[in-house]
Amino acid sequence: MGALRSLSIPEQVALLFVAVFGVLLLATTAWVLLSLREMPEASQRRHERFGRDLRAVWFGTVWFWLAWLSGPIGAALLFGTLSFLALREFITLMHTRRADHRGLISAFFVVLPLQFVFAGGRWFDLFTVFIPVYVFFAIPVASALAGDPQRFLERNAKIQWGIMVCVYGLSHAPALLLLEFAGFRGGGAFLLFFLVIVSATAQIVQEAASRRLRALPAVRHIDRSFSLRAWGLGVLAAGIVGAAMYWSVPFKPLQALLLAVIAAGAGTLGDLVMRALKRDAGVASWSNAAAITGAVGLLDRVAPLAFAAPIFFHLTRWYFRV
Repeated sequence: MGALRSLSIPEQVALLFVAVFGVLLLATTAWVLLSLREMPEASQRRHERFGRDLRAVWFGTVWFWLAWLSGPIGAALLFGTLSFLALREFITLMHTRRADHRGLISAFFVVLPLQFVFAGGRWFDLFTVFIPVYVFFAIPVASALAGDPQRFLERNAKIQWGIMVCVYGLSHAPALLLLEFAGFRGGGAFLLFFLVIVSATAQIVQEAASRRLRALPAVRHIDRSFSLRAWGLGVLAAGIVGAAMYWSVPFKPLQALLLAVIAAGAGTLGDLVMRALKRDAGVASWSNAAAITGAVGLLDRVAPLAFAAPIFFHLTRWYFRV
């Protein structure tokens, strides 16, 4: 530990990526070797599902690495592209009308670029209020000027919700990369890594507990596998992992535990919200609509991060006054 702390922050971040890519290479090698073996149909399905998840982790890790490597401008551009694809995926599954085109064009080509410019420029005060205040008033005005009152509230709420999740939520990922503490400059990658790990831990433990525990589903009509007991176990596991990772972030163990619990809880509940939206849209998963809309299931992957990142970012910034 002393040798690690003697390294500079950029050297520590580089070592972090070496370790992560090393683990992914080992997991990929094991997956390929298992692919060469004959296995029952059920095991084959699990193996294929693990392969899809592994590819998603590879994609996210490479994206994360490129964002860190390319600096503030590159991070804003890369995550802005991810946000654009997520918002496109969201909007293609929602009912809109011709009168919504002004609001949608503004969302894609004005609101989204400006939000990521604010993030890349570290203008965090404006970045914080731009969408929840200014954009939330502007979008209904643009829609009203189109002169179509039919399902006005529903249509505008969908656009606002898409912007909130896919733009505002995801824009906090590069903001975390660029957030700087005194004595921890350039270490924002560890903050984002911390958030991703605790969010993933909560999801994995919650799903595993849901399969093993005989608990009544808390929201039967949205997700029959979701139970409060499984959710609590997932959040608890994330808190323990977060406390164990305190050395990688500028937090003390108890601070790391509390922030991990809050972020993981927000991420898993955010995933539940997105499942409710999928039910409303009439699809089991965003990727099921790929043949019609060109969607790639991106929202299934980034939904927990889109909910956890803003809460983690603002709590960290408020508590530590950075």
